[in-house]
Amino acid sequence: MRIRLLQLTLLSATLLSPCWAVAQTQPAPSANAASATGMLKAIAQVEGITEYRLPNGLRVLLAPDASKPTTTVNITYLVGSRHENYGETGMAHLLEHLVFKGTPTRGNIMQELGKRGMDFNGTTFYDRTNYFQTFPANPDNLKWAIEMEADRMISSFIAKKDLDTEFSVVRNEMESGENNPHMTLWQRMTAAAFDWHNYGKTTIGARTDVENVKIENLQNFYRKYYQPDNAVLLVAGKFDVAATLNLIQQVFGAIPKPNRTLSPTYTQDPAQDGSREVNVRRIGDIQLTAVLYHTAPGSHKDAAAMAALSEVLASTPNGRLHQSLIEKKLAVNVNPWNFDLAERGYVVFMAELNKTQSLQEARKVLLAELEGLQQKPVTEAELKRAKASLLSEIDKTINDPQRLAVQLSESIANGDWRLFFLHRDRIEALTLADLQAAATNYFKESNRTLGQFIPTTTPDRAKFPEPVDVDKLVANYKGKAAATEGEVFDISLANIEKRTQRLTLVSGMKLILTPKKTRGETVSGILTLRFGDQTSLFNQASTAIVTANLLSRGAGDLQRAQISAKLDELKTQLEVSGSGQTVTVRFDSLRKNVPEVLNLIRDILRKPQLSQKEFDLLIQESIAGLESQRSEPNAMGSLAMALALDTYPKGDVRATRTLDESIAALKALKLDQVKQFHSGFYGVSNSEFALVGDFDSAASQAQIGQLFNDWKSPKPYARLKADPKNPKASVIQLEAPDKSNAFFVAGLPVPLQDTNPEFVPLQLANRVLGGGVKSRLFDRLRQKDGLSYGAGSQLSASAFEASGMWAMYAIYAPQNLDKLKTAVSEEMAKFVKDGITAEELADAKRGWQEERKISRAQDRALAAGHVAQTSANRTLAFVEKVDAQIDTVTLAEVNAAIRKFFNPAQFLNVYAGDFAAKNKK
Repeated sequence: MRIRLLQLTLLSATLLSPCWAVAQTQPAPSANAASATGMLKAIAQVEGITEYRLPNGLRVLLAPDASKPTTTVNITYLVGSRHENYGETGMAHLLEHLVFKGTPTRGNIMQELGKRGMDFNGTTFYDRTNYFQTFPANPDNLKWAIEMEADRMISSFIAKKDLDTEFSVVRNEMESGENNPHMTLWQRMTAAAFDWHNYGKTTIGARTDVENVKIENLQNFYRKYYQPDNAVLLVAGKFDVAATLNLIQQVFGAIPKPNRTLSPTYTQDPAQDGSREVNVRRIGDIQLTAVLYHTAPGSHKDAAAMAALSEVLASTPNGRLHQSLIEKKLAVNVNPWNFDLAERGYVVFMAELNKTQSLQEARKVLLAELEGLQQKPVTEAELKRAKASLLSEIDKTINDPQRLAVQLSESIANGDWRLFFLHRDRIEALTLADLQAAATNYFKESNRTLGQFIPTTTPDRAKFPEPVDVDKLVANYKGKAAATEGEVFDISLANIEKRTQRLTLVSGMKLILTPKKTRGETVSGILTLRFGDQTSLFNQASTAIVTANLLSRGAGDLQRAQISAKLDELKTQLEVSGSGQTVTVRFDSLRKNVPEVLNLIRDILRKPQLSQKEFDLLIQESIAGLESQRSEPNAMGSLAMALALDTYPKGDVRATRTLDESIAALKALKLDQVKQFHSGFYGVSNSEFALVGDFDSAASQAQIGQLFNDWKSPKPYARLKADPKNPKASVIQLEAPDKSNAFFVAGLPVPLQDTNPEFVPLQLANRVLGGGVKSRLFDRLRQKDGLSYGAGSQLSASAFEASGMWAMYAIYAPQNLDKLKTAVSEEMAKFVKDGITAEELADAKRGWQEERKISRAQDRALAAGHVAQTSANRTLAFVEKVDAQIDTVTLAEVNAAIRKFFNPAQFLNVYAGDFAAKNKK
């Protein structure tokens, strides 16, 4: 289950699942720390993370980081789809859903998490199931999370009534995956590649198993695997170590060790002795060709070599497959899926083609690159780039407590959490010989699943290593020095504002700087350029988008591949995006690399190469992306909504276009137009640049001025206002043939600005209606009726004019269309007639405030907030005002706002799905 609710961005017609105080450092726990509990025993310590063990078998990992104002609690159970028996596929995943339904003492846990505004999730895969919550650091939140996890470990309902509704939710999730060509092909390929092993079955399971599983089987599965001796509890971020150890001892230590014994799985497939092929024929708008090779377990040294080979072969834009397939226009996209698993894993290389490209030619090149490494060995430069990219991602993970906590679940599933650091060390030590040996052994015809079976008299089988003794492997492993600690930072608005410098440079650029010490010396930045007006931008929509997307595909003296390699070397993530009147650069880097990153941003914005080669590739990729949306219910419904509510004339940069119009505009666009747009509009006279994190404020200010002060915008800027939209009560029903999942979206324009006194009451009302997992739509459509995996609502409002939008959405099976309509209609009527309750209001207030605190604790989010507030001529005083209003708004104010703005009869309702097939049944 992925509790990442779908978000609707109507304007783009697509569907989208911080701060400083006195520095304090918290010493890493040692063996002595366990003396306070008497029972917890320290087992190992690596790079600031310490493992303890309870007598009942529970393993406990503590990863303190006082510089982060949030805490993450993650529990990993060593059970996944690999442990399921015949007729019980999908059981581990279904159980993951059911443990959110609650316990006798806690009620519905998903609702309780939502009420507290915690960022949470649960995920299931082949070898493990994990659950995590991230929340503002305080003892009460931590105590609740620890006690909740202990409670649902042994006291979850796992009730028949919950299964009756939840199995259809899981089926809806399954249908959503069946709509995805990539997921469908992956499922068919693994089924063909594995004869006996459960890695050949998807985690979500077979439809018939999910629909017919017995509740007694689920209960037995739960009692067998959800026990302390089969779990690893991790606490990361800001917390008191001694107090947390005592709390865990008291809460989890009271759970007895079970009497049963868990037997290890032993099924293994023999080495494959011939090429295999699978073909999937379904309606769609793209073509895919892919190849799968069996590989070693994730704990084996070959896993590091395979990770590097995946980078060398399929990274963008340096990978060999990118150069031989994408740049030569044989495909539009290529990706590696590398599965490091507890037992023998596999790697998939998948290429996406448009309808005009040749599958046969793409497959030929794909295999030639992969299985031709003996004739064309990996070079030293390729290995260096691969290492830099992989190690950069690992460093980012180590410096992010939530990301580290969740990532360690994968290493735990592979045998031990220390494998995460050992894998990094192995990557650092890789040689060309290591990569060549792995490629020679695994990338061979007899070990592939792709096309056809070819008989041979002399089988050439891959040699697999013996099972790894992980305990022996990590017994004396010490790791490296722990990452540098950051300061303890107060995320109150007053403290953030006190730390923040606001400047206007000679160029007109507005600079917002919030320096602070961070773990790993990380820093986040956002630069937004604003340009043009309604007249100068007329008929420039596609040009604006393509220009922004071309900027990082070659700049200064660096080609696209060199920019990518440079960013890996600098351990920097950088994204450039733009449309209409803006182009934005976002980046995350390290203190020591900020000067070089700023120079690179200058080149990307001011000296882009804008080459014909990259222009042609971008146009090809963009058209393929648009074509892929033609038969996707989510994209169809969102676009139909945007078109129906559009008020702008054709040619206006704000106007919504049909897919055909967008494709035609791309085909007609010339590189010279892009160059003219860049030279005619780009400049920093109307721009905002925010930096948050660990950087030298004075030096950065001086460098930014030196890089941009002479870059004035060539054309005048006037912000384009959002015209108010009129409600358009109607129903649009669209056919999406051969799609198992359908999409519902409804929209109501509202005359709302975020300065309106009713903005906060309406946002709180929306949270109750469908703004999270603790909401009426989600509860009705998922928890009660079991109709939808994802459902909800959102309310948008501008900072500049009264042009808001209230939207609702849900995914569902086409045959449940009538039930969905009835449920939504009943909830809308009740929402207007009865309003919300005092309890719902209190929960909404608490959840929203907690989410706002979490957002301020994230450097990237704070930088984005700085830019948004500055563009509206605001400071954090506006945010403080909203916080105060959230606390003081009354129930009467909320219900009055609902009755004033929410009219069910005025919504535009759009339904997209395979309803014709449904009606034939």
